[in-house]
Amino acid sequence: MRAPSANQPPPRVGIDEFSTNTGLVDGVRHYGAGWAAGALAAAGRLVGSAEFQENARLANLHVPVLRSLDRYGERLDEVEYHPAYHRVLGDAVAHGAHTSAWADPRPGAHVARAAAFMLFAQVEPGHACPVSMTHAAVPVVAREAALAEAWLPRLYGTGYEPRLLPAAAKPGALMGMAMTERQGGSDVRANTTTAVDAGDGTGLITGHKWFCSAPMSDAFLVLAQEPAGPSCFLVPRVLDDGARNPIRLVRLKSKLGNRSNASAEVEFEDTFGWRVGDAGRGVRTIIDMVHETRLDCVLGTAAGMRQGVVEAVWHARHRRAFGRLLVDQPAMASVLADLALEAEAATWLGLRLAAADDGAEPASERRGAEDGAAHGTGTNDARREQAFARIATAVAKYWVCQRGPAHAAEALECLGGNGYTEDFPLAMRYREQPVMAIWEGSGNVVALDVLRALEREPDSAEALADELEQQRGVDPVLDAQLGRALSLMWDAAREPGEAHAWARRLAEELALALQGTLLVGHAPSCVAEAFLAARLGEKRTLGFGCLPDTARTAEILARV
Repeated sequence: MRAPSANQPPPRVGIDEFSTNTGLVDGVRHYGAGWAAGALAAAGRLVGSAEFQENARLANLHVPVLRSLDRYGERLDEVEYHPAYHRVLGDAVAHGAHTSAWADPRPGAHVARAAAFMLFAQVEPGHACPVSMTHAAVPVVAREAALAEAWLPRLYGTGYEPRLLPAAAKPGALMGMAMTERQGGSDVRANTTTAVDAGDGTGLITGHKWFCSAPMSDAFLVLAQEPAGPSCFLVPRVLDDGARNPIRLVRLKSKLGNRSNASAEVEFEDTFGWRVGDAGRGVRTIIDMVHETRLDCVLGTAAGMRQGVVEAVWHARHRRAFGRLLVDQPAMASVLADLALEAEAATWLGLRLAAADDGAEPASERRGAEDGAAHGTGTNDARREQAFARIATAVAKYWVCQRGPAHAAEALECLGGNGYTEDFPLAMRYREQPVMAIWEGSGNVVALDVLRALEREPDSAEALADELEQQRGVDPVLDAQLGRALSLMWDAAREPGEAHAWARRLAEELALALQGTLLVGHAPSCVAEAFLAARLGEKRTLGFGCLPDTARTAEILARV
């Protein structure tokens, strides 16, 4: 037992990570998911336990290992994980962090699922990759009645079985994806992987994928070229008869972060898959999945920001220097409060986007509009939420994920030398945050997607403008930001080709306007006023810890 005079903080364990996250609790309640508070508190106590945190540490310390061959030289093509990784992933699945919003649809279901996802991702981010992809695959699989009947109950399962078995024999299934190739990257239409049509809605796929996320998943969504263009296929890892589908793992990527989760290069050779959606319409088919995974990038980054804030504040509340606790020293308090503002703004934005999913039309009801029907079958409110989510998710993905790495670096610095060691979790978080900015579209790709939304879906601009105008007149600083952001947006809508050079500025201005609007509308005045002054005011600065003298740092930190 360490003596109190050691001047080192005690371990931050045994904490309910949900109930102590005031911004998350407020957002869950505001967006109609208060009914989930009990289950979220249970998840919060789990991820805040010493046991879960130790599993998170071990999962990142003992990275996955590729087993290409067995001892006799036969193809094995398996990834071996530390048991701690399976425990973490199993806990997340058991608590519905993957597909609970689809399995039990009700008002607030997507917000509740988003909160659960954030709680688990806050402590161990690597496992969140297959959890996110499984959630995002549901609206894609739902497009095909036969596949939906067979696979949706598996994806909704809350049991986890890591062994490679037929999906029908497991208590639940997880989904991965293999889209990008070495010559194409984000330009998936440049893929060279091909599929030979078997004439019955299936195909045999041959080619190479540069990134296959979570290669031990039970099935993958894969893009492959057909004569009509790239098509989407659901590729099972193990066939119904127990035979292995030919998926060769070439190597595991040695990544900067996301170490507990494996990413592989893979080769297909006459690999079986079911087509999802129409032939040649694969990119259109996976749009719903891209939307959901981009939202999870926002949620995952916000979760990482929360981890950074609470670890930094915990350290500062227990560490003394120059005769006082660090948290009582104005310079440190300003940094901590500023980090807290960023985390809360990201949390409110992520939950607002999840609430849009709750209010939007289900994917199955949107198909009519995509195929040429006038407006689908949804209500005006549902269509507005869908349009809002289309542009706002891209805006949020750009800005929140851009802010993540700098936030992690500043939080790490608050711990001093401890933060720079692998014994504390913020070194892992610093490596982790950049992946959210890269996965599912790096900065330029997502910023340009904002322009595409303005050009191709004008309703999205109207929906975003309506959202921003809700707090017009409340604060002059916010009003000035709304003027800048909306003026840029309408200019880009009129001349989208000319806006490419300043697409990032547009995304940034819209994101700050949206975060300011949400905080003014829903957060306490101490949070909203400090955020507006620090991020939008005339004296705004790029660095953390440069809050105005009027900022009520003690009140802000009390929410942490």
